[in-house]
Order: sequence, then structure tokens, then C-alpha cells
Amino acid sequence: QVQLVESGGGLVQPGGSLRLSCAASGSISSRNVMGWYRQAPGKQRDLVATITSGGSTNYADSVKGRFIVSRDNAKNTVYLQMNSLEPEDTAVYYCHLHSMLFDYWGRGTQVTVSS
Repeated sequence: QVQLVESGGGLVQPGGSLRLSCAASGSISSRNVMGWYRQAPGKQRDLVATITSGGSTNYADSVKGRFIVSRDNAKNTVYLQMNSLEPEDTAVYYCHLHSMLFDYWGRGTQVTVSS
């Protein structure tokens, strides 16, 4: 059974920074893709950023240049460094893992950007 546990959300002022972490446990292939999605109230869940086990990254246009996704393969952990946060970044952020043809999701962590 695979579990994803997120941490690091919270309230931050516009222009501020936050770092999210997500630790995966269970039976996980060494070749996988981990990443982050977000869902704002009344909107669909959208991709934020992904990173493969080989280190290739992909970002939504709205976060390019502001967010950085990284991972520690030894710890099965993915990170999202969020800089220059904007009110439009307010959402529940979900960790995602694609491994051995299956998709897994964390429970989500709230990020609120407000003055």
C-alpha cells in the first residue's frame, strides 16, 4: 500500500515563500514520477509541477520562474519551493505519484496567499 504525506502548507503574504514536502512510503518503483497539483475552490485540479526519478521536470506556465520542484530519491520525497507567491496561488495542493501504472494522491495541504 502506497501512502503520500504532505506537509508545509499555511498562510503567507503576497510575495512570500513556502516549501511543501511530500513523503511516499510503500511499494514504489524506482522509476516513477512525483509532483504537485492544486485545486482552488470551484475549479478543477490542475498540474503545478512534476519531476521524474531521473530528474526531468515539467511546470505549469503560471508557476514557471517562481516555483521549483525537486526530489530526494533515497527518501522517496518530493519538494515544492514556492516563491513570489500570489493570491491566485491559493489552493489545496496535492502530492501525486505515478508508479507501476498506478496513480496515488496525498490528502492535500492548504496554501493561502493573503495580506
